Amino acid sequence: MAESGSGAAGPVERARSRDLRGLLALLAFAMPYRLRIAGALVALVVAAGAVLAIGQAIRRVVDFGFSGESPALIDQYFLALFGVVLVLAVATFCRFYLVTWLGERVVADIRRKVYGHVLGLSPSFFEVTRTGEVLSRLTTDTTLIQTVVGSSVSLALRNILLFAGGTAMMAVTSPKLTLLTFLIVPVVLLPIIFFGRKVRAFSRAAQDRIADVSAFAGETLGAIATVQSFTQESLSRARFDRAVESAFATAVRRIRTRAVLTAIVMLLVFGAVDAVMWIGGKDVLLGAMTAGQLTAFVFYAVVVAGGVGALSEVWGEVQAAAGAAERLIELLQVRPDIAAPAAPVALPARPSGRLSFEQVTFRYPARPEVPALDTFDLDVRPGESVALVGPSGAGKTTVFQLALRFYDPERGRVLFEGIDLQQLDPVALRAHIGVVAQEPAIFAADVAENIRYGRPDASDAEVRQAAEAAAALEFIERLPEGFGTFLGERGVRLSGGQRQRIAIARAILRDPALLLLDEATSALDSESERMVQHALERLMQGRTTIVIAHRLATVQKADRIVVMDHGRVVAQGTHAALMAENGLYARLARLQFEAVEGMGGEDRAAD
Repeated sequence: MAESGSGAAGPVERARSRDLRGLLALLAFAMPYRLRIAGALVALVVAAGAVLAIGQAIRRVVDFGFSGESPALIDQYFLALFGVVLVLAVATFCRFYLVTWLGERVVADIRRKVYGHVLGLSPSFFEVTRTGEVLSRLTTDTTLIQTVVGSSVSLALRNILLFAGGTAMMAVTSPKLTLLTFLIVPVVLLPIIFFGRKVRAFSRAAQDRIADVSAFAGETLGAIATVQSFTQESLSRARFDRAVESAFATAVRRIRTRAVLTAIVMLLVFGAVDAVMWIGGKDVLLGAMTAGQLTAFVFYAVVVAGGVGALSEVWGEVQAAAGAAERLIELLQVRPDIAAPAAPVALPARPSGRLSFEQVTFRYPARPEVPALDTFDLDVRPGESVALVGPSGAGKTTVFQLALRFYDPERGRVLFEGIDLQQLDPVALRAHIGVVAQEPAIFAADVAENIRYGRPDASDAEVRQAAEAAAALEFIERLPEGFGTFLGERGVRLSGGQRQRIAIARAILRDPALLLLDEATSALDSESERMVQHALERLMQGRTTIVIAHRLATVQKADRIVVMDHGRVVAQGTHAALMAENGLYARLARLQFEAVEGMGGEDRAAD
């Protein structure tokens, strides 16, 4: 599978290439902004030209401005120098603004692209990839790229221009000193190449460790109640500390390597400048060149040296961003297992909701040794209510997973309206299915927005009607701001039963052709369960419904009860018929009802 991989390592094999193809692949995100790129390049060239012009202005000030022959010349030369500086300031402003804007815009587009891509990946991807790993790529990695696109690339181009232009002006001013200066260039380039590769490797490793930290923190904070219930705060802190220290140690290796690279380059470059100035000073004393020429040469030498030094530092940032770009490209290259066919079959505007499984065998990618469904057959007729019962691991939830086409079967077919799901667009299919999970997802938004998630274009009146049908209106109106009450992350401000009723209201609002209920009333007390069960019965009228039932008392009114075990149908029929068969269903029913009787009359009344 394209998505296979090991948990912390991520979904795909990680290339350790030593080039910048990862960054080059991101150029596509910058291409829509060609005019701004062109403007930034013009500003860049003008700014570099102004810096080089300052050298000539300084030469004339030294050679002619202080000659004493015409005092008025010094005013002209300094005024001209100020004009050059003014041009430099304006060009630098334009360059900085345009390049920074590009960096922010490109990274925003990358984040949108990556997030949108991840949303379309199959559940099998998330079986082997931690959410924290994906979040790290969306945040930390894109921030590194923003630094390069919005700053480092511009600085690199600027320093390349200054290096080339400064070198040319040095050669014009004094070929002898220029030759001496560049004798040391190979010595400078070697550490840049050697240490640059190390910086890139350490940067990639540092990003991996940061992803580990993010993944662990997300996992534990998402299960904070469990952590605290088992009093494992100390253990979690210790593991988090180890992950943080590992990330820190890797970052220190990267920082140390970059610092050594910068120090060596600066030492070599400015050491060469010092030697050249010493030789040039002797040439001035001998009359071989003027003081203005030496001053201009030194200025250009400093510009060239500064450019080389800046490039060495920028190179480290580029290497780090290249590692981040690799991680993002890897993510974008992951292809979903489930995708729409090139020419999907169109569904009717209002399907009947018929669902069929024909000799379906399926294994989860993370558990390939055990079939979740084994030659499974089931035909749910339009408007029929079918309850799936059986012990844990029987394959009940897998039926829902395949019905939603989160996975494709290994063998056999799943059909909706008589059409193989693999011939349908998954989005079009799911638009006609409503789901109420055993553990409902409540988003960090207000009540109305959570219910409207079932149909975003629903009016306020329709949202209210759905809440009333789900027996949720009473508690919603008691909330501080009613339908406008913010529910907190994962709906922490609601009880379990209240969250379940919000999820039921969401499904009611969707008005689907096929309704999938995963023990939708399991989190409710007896009174609320009766109210919601009554609402669900109204909703199920004339609608195809499949119910996963753990409490058998809730499915006795189903048109048909399908008993599953080890991924197969072992029996089916009405409650009375299955009890008469005295098989697995009867045994499960007796165990549950005896347990209820042992708990007292309250649950007997509820049943």
